[in-house]
Amino acid sequence: MEFLETLANLTLHLDRHLLWVVENYGAWIYLILFLIIFCETGLVVTPFLPGDSLLFVAGTLAATGSIYVHSLFAVLATASFLGDNTNYWIGRFAGPRVFTRKDSWALNPLHLERTRRFYEKYGAQTIVIARFMPIVRTFVPFVAGVGRMNYGRFLFFSFSGSVLWISSLTYSGYYFGNVPLVKQNLTLVIAGIVILSILPGVVQYLRNRTRA
Repeated sequence: MEFLETLANLTLHLDRHLLWVVENYGAWIYLILFLIIFCETGLVVTPFLPGDSLLFVAGTLAATGSIYVHSLFAVLATASFLGDNTNYWIGRFAGPRVFTRKDSWALNPLHLERTRRFYEKYGAQTIVIARFMPIVRTFVPFVAGVGRMNYGRFLFFSFSGSVLWISSLTYSGYYFGNVPLVKQNLTLVIAGIVILSILPGVVQYLRNRTRA
């Protein structure tokens, strides 16, 4: 319970936390953000890390001049692309064997099965679509690796998805972050982004409950 409270606080108050990091660590912020996005997309055990909200808030900080926005985009797009590819090869070599405990939140086989169904429905485009869906985006490249998707095809969709995801959120934060209405209600905006990003998963869960 304490972990969930800490995670919620971190996610909803990213503006304060990131500003503190920038003020205390300067250019190291690029490496820190790189590692967070890389782990969120590249390691199946860390789907809980902030993604969408982190990108938006980083963009708002860039609008204040604390971070250079184009460097931010390049660093985070690279992190996302490399994370995707790391996850693909983990899936290709490790397969579903790592999903053995049904009581595990991070390695729950239900997450894997849900992602597999999503993949069957949308095909290779899933790699792009899932970029905007927390948790699912962490497992999609893993499932692509398990299914031994053609690597060249995977690279194309992985690169496209990385560019679209990172650019849409960081530049949105950059251009709208200093709008007075957004700036004065940044916590509410972040909460809205979090809610919108998890909404598809909630809808799917409710549908499954209704069918059951």
